[in-house]
Order: sequence, then C-alpha cells, then structure tokens
Amino acid sequence: MNIFESINNTSNKASDIGERYIDKSYEYFKLKVFQQLSYTISMAGKALIIGAVLFIGLILLAIAGAIAIGELLQSYALGYLIVGALFLIIAFIIYKVRYLVDARIISKLQSKFFKS
Repeated sequence: MNIFESINNTSNKASDIGERYIDKSYEYFKLKVFQQLSYTISMAGKALIIGAVLFIGLILLAIAGAIAIGELLQSYALGYLIVGALFLIIAFIIYKVRYLVDARIISKLQSKFFKS
C-alpha cells in the first residue's frame, strides 16, 4: 500500500506543479499583453499629438508660403495654386513609396511585440 500512496502523492504534486505553471503562464501573458497594449496606445497618443501640432504648423507655413509666392508673382491665386500643386506632388510621391512606410511600421511593431 505504501507504493500506491507514494505514487498518489507524486501524481498530486505533479498536478499541483502543473496547475501553478498554468496559472503563472496565464499571469505572464496577461502582463505581456498589458505591456504591449499600453506601449502601443502611448505611442499612438504621442503620434497623434505631435502629428496634430505638425499639421497646424504645416497649414500655417503653407498659407504664409502661398502669400509670399503670391506677392512675388503679384497674384495671390497663383501663389495658392503653386503651393497646392506642391502638396499634390508630395502626396503622389508618398503614395508611390507607401510600401516602404508599411514595411518600416511592421518591422518596428514586430520587434516590440514579439520580443521575449
């Protein structure tokens, strides 16, 4: 009977160790998901704030540039047309190299999300 009690105790210990391992693994993955989620949200928030400020600055620079070009050419409409065309050219270039932006974002997220 002593052998059966020993086997029973050993299997109970193994079961307890397995349950603790599962619980600790669950807690670890919960913490890892929280870390990645908080990092991603904080990065998105910073990007949104910085992007908004840069967007306002770009709008003001575009208006000032259009007025300056308009004064040089003595036609405000032509100044605004040149600045608008410049933005369209920049947008077209960004559209053509969008795959580079996607690759960079994916590689950055990959290194942060899948690190051990």
